[in-house]
Amino acid sequence: MDNWTQCFRPAPGAPARLLCFPHAGGSASAYLPLSTAVGGTAETLVVQYPGRHDRFAEPFAERLGDVVDAVVAGLPEDGGRPLVLFGHSMGALLAYETARRLESEGRGPVALFVSGREGPEFPLRLRLPDPPSDDDLVAEMRLLSGTEDELLSNPEILQLALPPLRADYAMLFAHTHRPGPALRCPVVALTGDSDPRVSVERVQAWERETGGPFERHVLPGGHFFLGDHLPYVADLVAGVLARTTPGTDRRTATGTSV
Repeated sequence: MDNWTQCFRPAPGAPARLLCFPHAGGSASAYLPLSTAVGGTAETLVVQYPGRHDRFAEPFAERLGDVVDAVVAGLPEDGGRPLVLFGHSMGALLAYETARRLESEGRGPVALFVSGREGPEFPLRLRLPDPPSDDDLVAEMRLLSGTEDELLSNPEILQLALPPLRADYAMLFAHTHRPGPALRCPVVALTGDSDPRVSVERVQAWERETGGPFERHVLPGGHFFLGDHLPYVADLVAGVLARTTPGTDRRTATGTSV
C-alpha cells in the first residue's frame, strides 16, 4: 500500500475490500465512520489526495486522471478479494473513472457506489466563477452544510480548508466526461432528498453507465447525508457483496429510505 491509500482498520480476513474516494476538499478521515460500519464485511481502503493531512507538503493534483492513474497503479491485487468502489460527490466521479480503468485492465470491481453526484454526463452545477474567490468557496461550504458555521468564521481554519477545496474544484471544472463502453458491474447511486446541488432525476442518469444492475436510493438529508445513514449504507454494501460474491454473508443493518 502506497501513500495514496490509507487503511484505518486492517482486516485481512474480511471477504472483500472497499475502496473509498473523498469529496472535494475532503481527506481520508471522512471515511473513518464508514470503515467502522462495514467492519466484518469489507476491509476499507481510503484514498488520500495530496496536499492535505499527512500529504500536506505535496502539491495538489491537477487532473482527475492523475488521481486515477496513481490509485490504479498502487492498488494491490491482494489475493483476488473482490473490490467495491465507493465515492461521494467529487469522489463519485473519481470512483467511476477508476472503475472504468480497472475494467479495461480486466480487474474491474464487483460494484460501484456513487453518492451525492449526478450522472457523469452532467457538468458540475456550481454557481461559482472559475477560479472562485475565498468568499465564493465559503458560501458554497455554507450551502452544502459540510462545515459548522462557526468554523467558517475562523481565519486559521479557512487557511487550511480553502486551498485543497479550490484545487479540487479546479480539477472538476477542467474535467470533461468522455463517453465509452458501459460498465459491467452493478452501480448503486445514493443521494439526499434535499441536496441543493444534486437533482434526484439526474442521479438516475447513472443507470446509463452500466450494463449491469442499477439501484437508486434517495435518503433524507442534504449533500452530506451519509453520516446519518451509515447502518443503511453498510447494509447496502453487504447486500451487493452477497449477490455478487459467492460465500459472502449478508449482514443486517437498519436505515431509512424514501
